[in-house]
Amino acid sequence: MMSQSIRFPTLATVLWPELSHHRSWARHIILATIGVALLTLSAKIKIPFYPVPVTMQTFVVLALGIAYGSKLGASTVLLYLAVGVIGLPVFAGTPEKGMGLVYVMGPTGGYLLGFVIAAATTGYLAEKGWDRKLTLTFAAMLIGNIIIYIPGLIWLANVVGWDKPIFEWGMYPFLLGDLAKIVLAMLLIPATWTIIKKPGIKKSG
Repeated sequence: MMSQSIRFPTLATVLWPELSHHRSWARHIILATIGVALLTLSAKIKIPFYPVPVTMQTFVVLALGIAYGSKLGASTVLLYLAVGVIGLPVFAGTPEKGMGLVYVMGPTGGYLLGFVIAAATTGYLAEKGWDRKLTLTFAAMLIGNIIIYIPGLIWLANVVGWDKPIFEWGMYPFLLGDLAKIVLAMLLIPATWTIIKKPGIKKSG
């Protein structure tokens, strides 16, 4: 059985290795900035789908976690939330549905919290090698999606009331879209590893 000390490099680590502590900080800032831009774009673009249009934001959240790893992935999503909290229109539906803390404390605030936890989780699973095979990538993305829904639905229920049809409002219409995004990730991420041909592992420490 594989030792818990074995840590797989992420896609970001392989494509852009950390060469020194000084350059590491610059690398993290650049990657986080790219991640925030991707999260913003993914929140704004709606794709026609049944039964409701979907954005690619959950896909980008989970894929960033997988590509960046647990720490940088979660930090990137936190930076995205911080940019939104200070009032920039980076969230889905902004500025029409409010800005800053008003938006974050609204009905969808729990999903934003779930983004952070999910990115950290998929990043951790990628560091265990779950992004190298179709089935494990599917499982990692599925786990990440479930994690997003848990605080999202709880928060939604607290905001609108537990007597409301929470699952009908906050989950059921999005399940087919989420499944499509999971399948897309399952196909793209392991294929990326095949293309770059660097599936080696390194010991942490």
